[in-house]
Amino acid sequence: MVQVQVLLTFLMLSACLGDVVTPRVHALRTNMLKESIRLLDQLQQMEVSCNKMNVTNIFEDYKRGNNMETLCKAATIAQEGQSCHRYLEGVYHNLLSLVWGRRARHKPCPVAAGSTTSLKNFLKELHQVLQEEYKSSK
Repeated sequence: MVQVQVLLTFLMLSACLGDVVTPRVHALRTNMLKESIRLLDQLQQMEVSCNKMNVTNIFEDYKRGNNMETLCKAATIAQEGQSCHRYLEGVYHNLLSLVWGRRARHKPCPVAAGSTTSLKNFLKELHQVLQEEYKSSK
């Protein structure tokens, strides 16, 4: 009987802690999405020569609903473009945090060679994906 009471107490405490942590994690995720969208807005306003730089088109076969893998691959491309745009460093770190959370694995996903697109088009597509992710997180 004592074991059942201890187990019930543990389960109740676990449930309570989950309620406290979940809103904080959700708010952090929402803030990262908003910040990334803001940075991408600024990046898209800038005209620089490396906007024409070719990057792998990870959005070519993009399927809605599998955003974590896409965001992880986008982090890889953002990392590659950091020398072009300093704001891409913030986007890169936000994408990794969105994908890996507090585990913050520091390696983005590998991106297989394939068709390419301009960095400018990549940023536009990423902006749209992040906006969709933000809308669905509300």
